[in-house]
Amino acid sequence: MRTLTYRDALREAIREEMLRDERVFIMGEDIAGYGGTYAVSKGLFEEFGEKRVRDTPLAEEVITGLTIGAALGGLRPILELMTVNFSLLASDLIINSAAKFHYMFGGQPQLPLVIRMPGGGGAQRGAQHSQMLETMYAHIPGLKVVTPATPYDVKGMLKSAVRDPNPVLFIEHELLYNIKGEVPDEGVEYTVPLDRGEVKREGRHVTIITFSRMLHVTMQAAEDLAKEGIDAEVIDLRSVRPIDIDLLVDSVKKTNRVVIAEEGWKYYGTGQGLAALIYEYAFDYLDAPIQHVTGADVPMPYSKPLERIAMPNKDAIVKAAKTIVPAALTRA
Repeated sequence: MRTLTYRDALREAIREEMLRDERVFIMGEDIAGYGGTYAVSKGLFEEFGEKRVRDTPLAEEVITGLTIGAALGGLRPILELMTVNFSLLASDLIINSAAKFHYMFGGQPQLPLVIRMPGGGGAQRGAQHSQMLETMYAHIPGLKVVTPATPYDVKGMLKSAVRDPNPVLFIEHELLYNIKGEVPDEGVEYTVPLDRGEVKREGRHVTIITFSRMLHVTMQAAEDLAKEGIDAEVIDLRSVRPIDIDLLVDSVKKTNRVVIAEEGWKYYGTGQGLAALIYEYAFDYLDAPIQHVTGADVPMPYSKPLERIAMPNKDAIVKAAKTIVPAALTRA
């Protein structure tokens, strides 16, 4: 194993898939000479040329339509949008075309396409550039929505996404590009499934379910809880559609308590959907109400101090866990 940044792991996945399959190509705004907004595609234009690394206009609806057409024509496009916020300009094509063509035409067409999109707050980009929006797309049948949090997962899941016959929305938190983690040595082939979460930390007192950047915040919270005798099990969903419900139920059977931690808004969000599924499938194993840690119910402030307050932190997760874990349990 070696250590790579999230950004470099993404680049490796793209390069390996382009070498493996000549149908794979990438396109997006400023991805060729500039190397992409977050430098993920840097160097690929020089290696593969303009036919397979294509700069596009600043026109999300147009380039998403091109992506769908390329997939219908037998290619395997990877589209990079500068941010998930801009995907709203292409939401009609994503929701009403990409998600539905396979079903509307009797299963005849496949749409093997990937749309990569940075998302999330914390970089002081203001209300219109700091959203996750995974909940909106995860609501739609026909789409897969993944939110990898580590270099290992982001490489393996992108390779799986490129090979998948369905449209995959690949949401990368913009604060993760510089984080480092272990990735198998170059030349070692591996993939990570798009429908499986992972237990990132074993525990017995409470299950904390999370995804994307909040995994790293949650792991810090789990360390703080351990100092107080609370043994937290941390689950990284990795994918918000589909949900690995069996993994969640198995953990609830063991801990009997749940905290859900997410960056997005609470109302009608991913966490509320998860809570409903857990109540449906694992109600009899719960010994306390599910706790929910989210971002503030406001558009993201531009002010740095206000942005910091609006985003969920490890202290909020610690408080939520302590609310439902009795002190007597930690002494058992």
